[in-house]
Amino acid sequence: MSTGASVPESHEQPRPRLSRRWLIRGVGVAAAGIAVLGSAGGTAAAAALPGGREDGGRQDKGKNPGKGKKVKITTLATGLKFPEGPVALPNGDVLVVEIHRKTLTRITPDGTTSVVAELGGGPNGAALGPDGRVYVANNGGMYAFDVGGFVFAGGIPADYTSGSIQAVDLKTGAVETLYTAADGHDLRGPNDLVFDSAGGFYFTDHGKSDGATGDKGRLFYATPDGKSIKQIAGGMEGPNGIGLSPDGKRLYVSETYTARVWWWDVTGPGRITGGKSLGGSGGGNFLYTAADYTNFDSLGVEAGGNVCVASMIHAGISVVSPKGDLVDFVEIDTDGDPGITNICWGGPGMRTAYITASSTGKLLKVEWPRPGLALNFAGGKK
Repeated sequence: MSTGASVPESHEQPRPRLSRRWLIRGVGVAAAGIAVLGSAGGTAAAAALPGGREDGGRQDKGKNPGKGKKVKITTLATGLKFPEGPVALPNGDVLVVEIHRKTLTRITPDGTTSVVAELGGGPNGAALGPDGRVYVANNGGMYAFDVGGFVFAGGIPADYTSGSIQAVDLKTGAVETLYTAADGHDLRGPNDLVFDSAGGFYFTDHGKSDGATGDKGRLFYATPDGKSIKQIAGGMEGPNGIGLSPDGKRLYVSETYTARVWWWDVTGPGRITGGKSLGGSGGGNFLYTAADYTNFDSLGVEAGGNVCVASMIHAGISVVSPKGDLVDFVEIDTDGDPGITNICWGGPGMRTAYITASSTGKLLKVEWPRPGLALNFAGGKK
């Protein structure tokens, strides 16, 4: 168990700022050695992107309607070991997974933290399921490394065996490993997951890289009883965040190093169709990519349908409409942390955003300008 004091508002002296160019160069040097960055293992290069886009997807140039916008940030908890996957509970507590502590951790409204379960490997994403348990996408483990005083995660540690999907009983802390493989192939690096209204869940597998070779990413659909899992897309470049539209008819996925968001039509539980963009990653349809060097991490969806993508290096939240327009960029500046990795919502009217600043080990609380989407089973059993 550990404790962390609540900080009402961050007015602390910031650490010396690193230029984005210096940070990118430093991360690139580290990546050349062990192929790591953020919450994914792979090369640290973003692909050059062509200008022409289909289906409303675009690379915004010039005007950015929200660039530089700042919000009031409250630091809810500190001292976390690369937190990700925040889950807002009905009682006001927030759960996070900690990749480098290998735990599922509870944070109360006063900032006190306690370990709910020891998960091993590298817990990377979490979601409440239909049985009230918390389901965890576990990447199997990552190295911790430092660039200019900021912590990152990635690579393949010596004790890595496979990735997995786990379920945690919040009352007892009991952990059940549901899946380590699909169709005879190991899960390599499960990253994030989202439940549909039918009670199944979609999840991303980012894959692993040893610096010389790397996996292609995959998407899966599985049931929480541990009896059914299937791959529904493959050949992706580092799929990370995943979410469903408010009506459940679209599936969104963000890719880390390409800084792209893709979408598919959902035609039934675990059934998706794309194909509207030539050569779309995983057969998906192109929605949006960042205009400058940015790494996309996880994502959340607002009640009105906007997709909110946690954006690293260019630290903040990119808010993208279902048509592919950048409607806002909310800058998240907390001690210069470049590792803004996840967002979820809770509180009255779903107007409180909980955001992980992973590279400085913080959970942040932000009063959001628009309500977030109430996720399936977010209140526990239905």
